[in-house]
Amino acid sequence: MSVAFTKEESAETASETLLPDRPISSHPNLVTAAGLKALEAQLKAAQEAYEISQKIDDVNERRRQGALPLRDARYFAERVRTAQVVPEPTTFDTVCFGSTVTFSRDDGRIQKYRIVGEDEADPKKGMISFVSPIARLLMGKSVGEVIEASGQDIEVVAIS
Repeated sequence: MSVAFTKEESAETASETLLPDRPISSHPNLVTAAGLKALEAQLKAAQEAYEISQKIDDVNERRRQGALPLRDARYFAERVRTAQVVPEPTTFDTVCFGSTVTFSRDDGRIQKYRIVGEDEADPKKGMISFVSPIARLLMGKSVGEVIEASGQDIEVVAIS
């Protein structure tokens, strides 16, 4: 085997195994109690996947297979470390972190979202991040209040 081939393979392996860290938001890491549990579960899954990868005999394949779970483990460890659990809302007078807000749009659509932490957000499941544009507009509003977003009036219909 030529030395040039070995160096090329090493460079390729290095680029596959030295993944950049996942970006960490500059916003406070607010989470619900369920969000913290989800972060902890994701951390555990990443750690387990990394441990499994370390049992691979071939060193290059071990590095390739371990790169992603190692990066994820670093990310989730930091998110768990910095998590600030926000208690469930006790009143439903105004929209706040943890609230589920129902609102209507000018075009007749009714939408319902729970305002949660960034890592918990999943709009398809009805959960949006507290730093999303619509959540920022809704925070602090009461039932009946109207806000303008993207050229539409949005009315808060219910808070739970």
